[in-house]
Amino acid sequence: MKHPDRCENMTEIRAEIDRLDRQVIALLGQRFEYVKAASQFKTSEMAVRAPERLEAMLEERRAWAEEEGLNADAIAKMYRDLVESFIEEEMKHWRQS
Repeated sequence: MKHPDRCENMTEIRAEIDRLDRQVIALLGQRFEYVKAASQFKTSEMAVRAPERLEAMLEERRAWAEEEGLNADAIAKMYRDLVESFIEEEMKHWRQS
């Protein structure tokens, strides 16, 4: 791992971004495993979709983004897209259970 200030060229910067993206994707894979596991505890389609939970979770992610100095709107949109995609996959898994 090389600190951004110590990168000497774009190749090094891109390599570090790729390294981080690989970690982020691996973590998203782990997150999805929990999403699938959660389906066994849900008793209805509404419980899977849980719109109130989604909105509460997005507000928390917005706060976390602000704490990190990130654009809260961008992070909330990213998470909304991610979670909506995961919900569709969870619905498939729930229906098969």
